[in-house]
Amino acid sequence: MLTFSFATTIVAFVVSVYGNDCKEYNLTPSDQSLIDMMKHYLHTSRKADTVAQSNQDIGVTYVRWGKKTCPKGAGLVYTGQAGGNFYTNKGGGSNYLCLPSDPENGKVTSNDNDGLYGAEYDTWSTNKPSGFRSKMLQKEAPCAVCRRTGKVSVLMIPGRKTCYKGWKSEYHGFLMSQHKRYNQMDFICMDAEAEPLDNQSANNNGALFYPIKAKCGSLRCPPYKDNTEVLCAVCSK
Repeated sequence: MLTFSFATTIVAFVVSVYGNDCKEYNLTPSDQSLIDMMKHYLHTSRKADTVAQSNQDIGVTYVRWGKKTCPKGAGLVYTGQAGGNFYTNKGGGSNYLCLPSDPENGKVTSNDNDGLYGAEYDTWSTNKPSGFRSKMLQKEAPCAVCRRTGKVSVLMIPGRKTCYKGWKSEYHGFLMSQHKRYNQMDFICMDAEAEPLDNQSANNNGALFYPIKAKCGSLRCPPYKDNTEVLCAVCSK
């Protein structure tokens, strides 16, 4: 680092003294060649620094459902609680939200359009995915918004627990959404090691997370298999 700084200082000094087309000095061709080389060095090194800085700004974000932290190497944007619309509401949003744990609340309102609730696990003994933590029924779910620098794409792959070649696994788990008898919600990838938001447990409903299973017919089997848990992976590149 000292050698680089010293060299940069010398180059800057020479350019400042002998620059300006060198009209005030009698330079040999070799002197002029050295100065041109130094000017080129300064230009390219500054350009490289700019490119390196811009690469540090590149990154992708994703939600890690069921966890309060991000995978190793990923930065935490914020942590919070999974939420969404009430499971029987006919209107309103149809996607799950990762709600920050430090909201900036608006004013109290008298309108009747209550459409934001917490989201809880509805994983019963009869539908709990294999390996999924027990005693999660009717506990609210946490979430974390994560950022992976140096990547330009992120996607959730349903039906797999590993990423394709060239992609990095952020986490894997089980495909979940609301029950088929309730209003539609997005599919999300619930972390295989999902945890509860806290120790509270009550049947408050709100938005609900149910594991999804595959059904053959229009879904081709093979390669899929009837009545199986649907795995998922979140991958970046």
